[in-house]
Amino acid sequence: MALTREEREQFLAEPHIGALAVNATDGQAPLTVPIWYQYRPGGELWIITGSTSRKGRLIEAAGRFSLLADRTEPTIRYVAVEGPVTSTEPATRDHVQEMSARYLAADKLDAYVEFALREHRDQVVMRMRPERWFSSDLGRL
Repeated sequence: MALTREEREQFLAEPHIGALAVNATDGQAPLTVPIWYQYRPGGELWIITGSTSRKGRLIEAAGRFSLLADRTEPTIRYVAVEGPVTSTEPATRDHVQEMSARYLAADKLDAYVEFALREHRDQVVMRMRPERWFSSDLGRL
């Protein structure tokens, strides 16, 4: 059964690992990769990726991407969104800090942020405005 708008936005706002998909331009199937993401109900979804990564280049070329978040417990539930990229900007320490805090324990946060800033150079934030939503909770059937 489909989720209400409030349910799907709240679910997407939880810290799930997303599955990002974007059309490939080289005759291959769409690129699909796991990714950390940030979302607040009613807002835009954003990711951080390498400015020259394949994922970043494909998103830039397509101008849009989709993201799926799911769980299996206590019921199978998913939310998928698809929409246009609204902006791309250089990732800052604050972006990396916010994203990392969403997924990591507090005692691991500072070390990871330093690692990410040192090792993942030339990162960008790509924002997407969700246009199409697909959702279900199979426990409601």
